[in-house]
Amino acid sequence: MIRLAWRYLWSSPLTTALNLLLLTLGLAAVTFVLRASAQVEAGLKRDLASIDLVVGAKGSPMQIMLAGVFHLDAPTGNIPLATLELLKKQPLVAQAVPLSLGDSFHGYRIAGTTPDYLDLYGARLGQGALWTQPMQAVLGAEVARTSGLKPGDRFAGSHGLAEGGGAHGDHQFEVVGVLAESGSVLDRLVLTDLASVWEVHEDHHAAHDEDAPREITLALVRYRSPLAAVMLPRWVNARDGLQSAAPALETARLMRLVGAGTEVLRGFGIVLLAAAGLSVWVALLHAVRARQGDLAMLRMLGAPARRVAALIALEALLLAGLATLLGLVAGHGLVTVLERLLAERQSLRLGALGLSDAEWLVPLLAGALALLAAAWPAWRAYRLDVTTLLQAPR
Repeated sequence: MIRLAWRYLWSSPLTTALNLLLLTLGLAAVTFVLRASAQVEAGLKRDLASIDLVVGAKGSPMQIMLAGVFHLDAPTGNIPLATLELLKKQPLVAQAVPLSLGDSFHGYRIAGTTPDYLDLYGARLGQGALWTQPMQAVLGAEVARTSGLKPGDRFAGSHGLAEGGGAHGDHQFEVVGVLAESGSVLDRLVLTDLASVWEVHEDHHAAHDEDAPREITLALVRYRSPLAAVMLPRWVNARDGLQSAAPALETARLMRLVGAGTEVLRGFGIVLLAAAGLSVWVALLHAVRARQGDLAMLRMLGAPARRVAALIALEALLLAGLATLLGLVAGHGLVTVLERLLAERQSLRLGALGLSDAEWLVPLLAGALALLAAAWPAWRAYRLDVTTLLQAPR
């Protein structure tokens, strides 16, 4: 039955190739949307770690979240270092981790912070050790891989958060460690002490007063209790010059914005699948009419009507199975291309993902579409009047 259905399927190669192309494109679009959406969501959740609130200078909460958590945007400004101590004294705060941004190395951001930042992601060292004094740096795995730097090497950062800023040639960082690859935002960061950032930027300030108040860019906060989610953002926003951003809330908004594009692509895939289903239906209906003599001969040789009908359905299922395989490969290939494009732009990384639960819907969708398209042609084959066909003039 399978061999006969396969031969029947390819008896009209151009029609079959067209139907296969339409089905493959539709399934590839659906696969891409399902997989990319799942991986983007996994990547966002991974980079959020256990950060409950980001505190920065007055401005857009979305910008603060993108700058402080995903390092995809410029921060809104600096805040006094005293803000960090103020947050730590809050009974609703379990932990407050500082971040000082402003420089980069080959497009990768240099972040002044404390070892607590690494603990947020459960990071571990692949080589060397953590910094113990200013102007020592620990590289993320991707930074080390692309730059070729290793413990003991030195480098100078560039002013600004984008590649091409003026170099701080007089202030060389010494690489003391390299983080093991984690797939998180840490892979594309250069981490150092807060004092390193202050030392590098002293030359850019008009005054060189050692007693001048120090500043940080952002503070990453972990809550002590659920009550903090209600009270702490309001407390922060009420203070002069401070703005809070809840990563979970802002990420949900971001996913809604991204969701508009995925809905369009999903709709495009559904339209292609509908066109493919209609095309398969027409092709099978035409095939039943063209093969009436062959089907009648099968009945005369003892094949029951249900087997003849199953032959038509099997033909559609074979086409759907081949399209599913090609669609999954094409969809995964498109996601791989997207991952490379994001990596080249040093942007958000997609989360590692095997075959997601949602992707199991793709073969089910293809099978259901094939059976739906084959239902009426199979019924026509089942209802063939063998006696009338054999008595018909040739």
